[in-house]
Amino acid sequence: MNELLIQTNSKEYPLIIGSNIFGQPSFLKSILKNVPSSILIIADAAVAPLYLEQVQKVFSQYAKVYSMEVPSGEKSKSIELFYECQTFAMEKGLDRNSLIVALGGGVTGDLAGFVAASYMRGIRFIQAPTTLLAHDSAVGGKVAINHHLGKNSIGAFYQPEAVLYDLSFLNSLPESEWRAGFAELIKHSLIWDKDFYPWLRKNVATLKDLKGPVLEEALCRAIKVKAAVVNQDEKETGIRAYLNFGHTLAHGLESELGYGSISHGDAVAIGMLFAMKVSERLLHVALPINELTEWFHKLGFPEFPTTIEAQSLLKKMKKDKKALKGTIRMCLMNEVGSLTIKEVEDEVILEILQQYYREGTV
Repeated sequence: MNELLIQTNSKEYPLIIGSNIFGQPSFLKSILKNVPSSILIIADAAVAPLYLEQVQKVFSQYAKVYSMEVPSGEKSKSIELFYECQTFAMEKGLDRNSLIVALGGGVTGDLAGFVAASYMRGIRFIQAPTTLLAHDSAVGGKVAINHHLGKNSIGAFYQPEAVLYDLSFLNSLPESEWRAGFAELIKHSLIWDKDFYPWLRKNVATLKDLKGPVLEEALCRAIKVKAAVVNQDEKETGIRAYLNFGHTLAHGLESELGYGSISHGDAVAIGMLFAMKVSERLLHVALPINELTEWFHKLGFPEFPTTIEAQSLLKKMKKDKKALKGTIRMCLMNEVGSLTIKEVEDEVILEILQQYYREGTV
C-alpha cells in the first residue's frame, strides 16, 4: 500500500493506493476525523454488484449509509441524472455534515463530485475509483457533467477528502477499459517526466504487462505527474491545461460521435497523435509519432473515424474550454516532457484532418 499526498492551494488530501485496501480499512479513521452524519455512495450500476456491499460495510462503521446506482457511461453525466442525485440526497436527509462516496470510474466520480460540490453549497466527498482511467479524473478536483454542446462544460473545481484506489477493483475490467485507462497513463508519461515515457515503453509492451508491481509503479508515477501539475495550477489558469494534451480533438470526437460511442481513452489516443502532428507543423520539431502510432496499433487503439465531416468536427473543437474568442488553443509538444499552449488557425486544423481522410488511418 502506498500513500501519496495531493497538495493544492485550497486543500491537501491523501491518495491511498494498493490491492485490497478496503479489506484493511483502518486508514479511514484518520480521514474521517469529523465523523459524517450520513453517507451516500453513488455507485456505477455495473460496479455495484461486485463491490458496493464491501464498501458499504466499511463505511457503515461510521454512519448511516445510503446508496444510489447510476448507469454506466458518459450519458450519466447529464443534468437529468444530476438532478435525480440531488433529489435522492434530499429525500434521505443528507445535511452539511454528510459525505458522498463516488464508487466507479471517471463518469461516476465526475457526477458524484459535482453533486457534492453543489449540494447545500458543498459537502465532503471521497473518490473510490474502480477503473484504470479514473487514476486521472479522481485526482485534482475537476468535477462536471456534460452539455450536448460541450463535454464537462458544467462543473466546478472541488477537491475530495481522499482518493481510495483499491487496485483489486480493477480485476473485473474488460480489455477495452484497460486500454482506455492506459491512454491517460501514456499521456502523463509524455507531458512532464522525461524518464517516464521510456520506462513505460520498456515495461508495458502489451496490456497484459499492466499487473502487479508494474501496474502500481505506473499508476504512482502517473498520479505524481498529475499531482505536481495541480499543485502548481489548481484551477487551470496556466500549466494545468497541459493535462488536456490530446483532449481538444478527443472531446470533439466524443461530442460529434455521441457520448459513449467512443471511449474517452480511445479518443485521447487519437487526439495525442493529432496534437503531435500539429506540433511538428507549427513548432518545427521532430516527435516520435511513428513509434507511438506503432505502439498504439499493438495496444488495439482505433483508427481515426473518417466518417466524421471535418467542418463539423472543427466546430465541436471550438467548444473546447481552452478556446478563446472562437480560436482553438491546443497543448502542443516541444519534445517529450515539454509542452506549450498555442493558438492554432482553422486552416491548419482542417489541413491535418484532411490528411486522415486521404490516408484513412491514424
